[in-house]
Amino acid sequence: MNNTRVVVTGAARDFGRTLAIRFAELGAEVYLSARSLEAAQATRDEIVALGHDKVHAFSCDLTDPASVREFAEQVGALTDRVDILINNGAMWLEGFDLGTATDDEIMATVTSGGAGTVLMVKHFLPLLRTSERPDIVNMVSMAASRRTDACSGNPAFYAAKGAQANFAEILSQRLRPEGVRVISLYPPDFKNVDPLGPDWESTDRRAGAPLTAQSLLDCVLFAVSQPRDCFIRSFNFEPTSNATKE
Repeated sequence: MNNTRVVVTGAARDFGRTLAIRFAELGAEVYLSARSLEAAQATRDEIVALGHDKVHAFSCDLTDPASVREFAEQVGALTDRVDILINNGAMWLEGFDLGTATDDEIMATVTSGGAGTVLMVKHFLPLLRTSERPDIVNMVSMAASRRTDACSGNPAFYAAKGAQANFAEILSQRLRPEGVRVISLYPPDFKNVDPLGPDWESTDRRAGAPLTAQSLLDCVLFAVSQPRDCFIRSFNFEPTSNATKE
C-alpha cells in the first residue's frame, strides 16, 4: 500500500478505525473522517503513535451535504488523487420494531447510509478518476439481502443498506468502462476486535465462529490488491447463528 492514498469514513471507532489503522500500517496515506473532528483526531493520534505520520483527520457528517462537500474539498487541497475510497461510515440503529426508533433516528440512519454514500462518491469521483488504481469499497451489510433476517438492525437500517447496495450495483456497471472498480461487502453481524488489543491475533477464526473484523479486512485488502483486469463486485457471507455485533 505504499504511495496509496485511502479515504475512510466512520473511522473513529469499530471497523472504520480498524481500516484506517491497518491501511496506515501497510504504508498507505490515510484521510480519515468521523462526525466529530475530535473523534477523528483520536484515531489519527493512535496511528501517529504507531510511527505512521501520513494520516489526516477530518470531520464529516454523512447526513449533511455541505459537510461531505467540505470534506472532499479539504482532501483535494492536500492531494491530487485518491486511490481507494472506503464508504464505511453509516449510522447503526438497533431494534426489531420500527416503532422503537424516533423519526430523527430513522432520517439520520437512512440518510447517512444511503444518501451519504452517494454524496461521497459524487464528490470524490474527480480525485478517483486521476488515480491509476481507483477503487470504491462499500461496507454494506447482509441487511441489504431480501433473503435473510440475520442482521439485528432496525428496519430503517435495512432500508439504508438496501439503498446503498442498489447504488453500488449500478455504479459498478457504469464506472467499469473507466476502470473504476466498485467493491461491496455484505457481512452479517460480526465480531469487531480492537486492532491494537491483545485479542487481534488470538481471536477464534475457525469454522463455526462468528465472522471477524480480521477476515473482513483480509477481503478488502485482497480485492484492492488484485490486477486491474480483476473486477470483484461483491463479497457475500454466510450468517452464523452465534454472530454478534460488537
